[in-house]
Amino acid sequence: MNNINNTNLDLAVWFSTPSLALGEIAKNVGYRTAVLDIEHGNFDLADLERFVPALKWLGFKVYAKVLGPFREAIQQGLDFGADGVIIPHIEGEEHARKVCGFSKFPPLGDRSSAGGRTQNYGMADDAWFKEQDIKTKCFPMIEDAGAFAEVEKILALDCVDGIFIGPTDLSLRRERGSYKRSAGDWDDLAIIAEAANRAGKPWIFPAWSEVEKRFALDKGAATILLTMEHIAISAGLNQAWDQMQSVVREAERGSQE
Repeated sequence: MNNINNTNLDLAVWFSTPSLALGEIAKNVGYRTAVLDIEHGNFDLADLERFVPALKWLGFKVYAKVLGPFREAIQQGLDFGADGVIIPHIEGEEHARKVCGFSKFPPLGDRSSAGGRTQNYGMADDAWFKEQDIKTKCFPMIEDAGAFAEVEKILALDCVDGIFIGPTDLSLRRERGSYKRSAGDWDDLAIIAEAANRAGKPWIFPAWSEVEKRFALDKGAATILLTMEHIAISAGLNQAWDQMQSVVREAERGSQE
């Protein structure tokens, strides 16, 4: 079903629950990257232990948006086999240095070795630890006023592989209220995107609307989230409802003729 011609586009879907059916449907459509919203979604550790490898078996690259900016959440996401972590509530450069360091092994960071799935349930050698630091990605979220002010310094950190832009929280924390896609929102989003592009590091963007999709494409987002699970379900239910309303109106007109 995938007829998008730009092969460089990494198009992603946002999971709020461990729905294997959604994964299978998304794969058939053409999606190949999954973001798991562990922070706000309905996931427990048993779900993640099964769901991450299931998505990877389907062919997805999996990013875990972890529960919070602390060691255990970050390490668990990676230990379950996620290809990268997205870390919310980063406050600024020094906070990012410490928190993002939990995604990388010493001496680059301070991640602890689990000895489980990612190590094939055995002992790892030096080469494996170095490979993990390269393969597993760390994306701090830029959604706090402090992180926005220090985005270039955050991007310069060796333990940071790229960034994830959080438009809604950023608008609230920049005192614009709800995210309305206002001129101020677009200005902030462009500043962040351009900083990432200058640093030569990828950025991820949740683009639920057409105008956001155009922005992400025009500005060179590395990964574009096209929809989230609940939005997709709501859109499908509304479409079926509206279609039936149209059928009923057509039938009523026919009965009156």
